[in-house]
Amino acid sequence: MIEETETIDEFLARHAADVEDAVRKAAAAEIMPRFRRLAAHEVDEKSGPHDLVTDADRKAELYLTEALGALLPGSVVVGEEAVHANPATYDAIQGDAPVWIIDPVDGTRQFVHGDDGFCTLVALARHGELLASWTYAPARDQLATAVRGQGAFLNGERLYAGPPEPGRDLRVATSHPDYTTDDQKRALLGLRTEGVAPRACGSAGLEYLAVARGESDATAFSWEAAWDHAAGLLLVEEAGGAHLTLTGEPFRITGGNSLPFTAARDAATARRIAALLATGH
Repeated sequence: MIEETETIDEFLARHAADVEDAVRKAAAAEIMPRFRRLAAHEVDEKSGPHDLVTDADRKAELYLTEALGALLPGSVVVGEEAVHANPATYDAIQGDAPVWIIDPVDGTRQFVHGDDGFCTLVALARHGELLASWTYAPARDQLATAVRGQGAFLNGERLYAGPPEPGRDLRVATSHPDYTTDDQKRALLGLRTEGVAPRACGSAGLEYLAVARGESDATAFSWEAAWDHAAGLLLVEEAGGAHLTLTGEPFRITGGNSLPFTAARDAATARRIAALLATGH
């Protein structure tokens, strides 16, 4: 529990491990027991057949909402499923209180189909600034963490994205065509050029982790939902990477961004991808 005079930095120094523990316990209690065991009645459509929600999403979010709120009294939670039920919940990201931004199962479609490419995403922010993040892929036993100014880590080992290796195509994960409008697809056409190898993304959180690890060079995404991006953007930043919108500004979790936007292994790659996206816009 945070003391009245304790800063967020002091809270994180004392309780980052408790947040990690809550993320792991939520997955162990609500997500993994349902992995590859989902019954038909535990899966529902939201906006359409490609936009799914499961009992694991709902119950893991409830678990984390209670656990994280108890760790940091006075904080608020913006979770994907809560916002789906009440869109006004999203406005808390712009408020004065510390906010936990949660995607309980990022990559729900993969989860439903028994693919291990899903993760739980948690970020802590205040006044629109990302302060800490946790990306947990329980089926792969991977936990990536970042605290602003303190670096990014995967299972305790420091992550350094580094610049792309010269002489090969840039590997860029893009918004999946199943989730993009015709206008968004046209904007992404700028990446279909020599020296760039775009592919449809899977879990956004794991795509950001791949950039932070130097396994992928960049992302190019055309939607703003903070729960998909907050944890991964801080992870990429703390691994030495950068993110830019079409106006050349960093992505803002509070919204109002010029889309698509990119996150990349280094600033030079971010500028290159953003310029290519602008040609297709």
